[in-house]
Amino acid sequence: MEKLWTRDFTILTFGSVVSVFGNALAGFAISLMVLDYSESVFLFVLFMVAFNLPRAIAPMLAGPLLDTFSRRKTIYTMDFLTFALFLFLFFLLSGGFFNYLLLLALAFLKGTFDSIYLVAYESLYPVLVAKGNFRKAYSVSSMIMPLSAVMMPIAAFLYDRIGVGQILLYSAIAFFVAACLETQIRVDETHLRESKEQYRFSEFTKSLREGIAYIKEEKGLQVITAYFFVAMFAFSSHSLLLPYFTETPHLSVMLYTLVIGASVLGRVVGGAIQYKVELPKAKKFMIAMTVYVVSSFIEIGFIFTPVIVMTILMFTTGLITVTSFNIRMSTTQDYIPDEKRARFNGAFQMFMTIGTVSGQLIAGALAEVIPIRAVIVIYGSIVLTAAFAIMWRGRRHVMPIFNRTV
Repeated sequence: MEKLWTRDFTILTFGSVVSVFGNALAGFAISLMVLDYSESVFLFVLFMVAFNLPRAIAPMLAGPLLDTFSRRKTIYTMDFLTFALFLFLFFLLSGGFFNYLLLLALAFLKGTFDSIYLVAYESLYPVLVAKGNFRKAYSVSSMIMPLSAVMMPIAAFLYDRIGVGQILLYSAIAFFVAACLETQIRVDETHLRESKEQYRFSEFTKSLREGIAYIKEEKGLQVITAYFFVAMFAFSSHSLLLPYFTETPHLSVMLYTLVIGASVLGRVVGGAIQYKVELPKAKKFMIAMTVYVVSSFIEIGFIFTPVIVMTILMFTTGLITVTSFNIRMSTTQDYIPDEKRARFNGAFQMFMTIGTVSGQLIAGALAEVIPIRAVIVIYGSIVLTAAFAIMWRGRRHVMPIFNRTV
């Protein structure tokens, strides 16, 4: 078996870690600033929506294009653009300037960069993984994003002491370093067209239709997409957790970072286990299904428990959900042909974002009239219902994808 940690795989992984940390540091600090200035749960959620909204559009636009354009160049270009954006915000906010509408616009722009980056990253990542290493590779990948939560308590600490401007400067430097690293990737992108003809809009719209059609014709991918659309809708209620912790007398921002940090620690531990342990091929679907159900019950009840119990439950959720993430990502990315991978990833991310954005908007509106805890219970009940009504009901289509050797 070929080794996993090749030169290109190492560069992409390390570059991703640096940019993810920079993103988390800046993102959490800006979120705190918006919540402090707006003093409104709905305006805070609307800011989150502005950031997530491009993910409903950009992935579908980027997916077909990235099946014919360099994914490597796209990755480092998006990081350079993020560096420039954070540097601009640093100069803006360091002078004490705050404008909610401008921040909404910039959040939308940042969300666009992230959306394009994600499709390019998810499409390039499997190409850098030698056959037989997919399980280990996605175990590594599953630990990168959760580690970003390590930066939240640091961001909260720095926010009170040096301000959001300086935090943005540090984040900008992180993205510059990541982009420079990513320029050194030397992968042979075999998907690139030999033709140098201009990409016509008619071809572009045709490719978009093909991306959606591919999901429609693949019943298993159709079921997976439908379930995660609902799951992302439901889990978007987590955008209410920060306002809940800041508004509840016995809670605080630091306790929020503790609870979220426990989930992160669970994901890291789970990812490390996944790296070492190979799951039984014939039981992968049932393992994933069990995770979906158990995590849904935790979702419904965790908000009513004391902080210590909440922390344990979040650790448990992180520990088990990384298992289902690894199963889904490693098997679906191995199942999909390389020439269609960006199309699928673009379409999939679009549907996930529509679920997230619609869920956040409705959750934010509901939180203005009913308690936040009630909203979280409603959303948890929705994802529990979807686990049985969509995933379990469509299991005969999903099993051939999940129960495969990668």
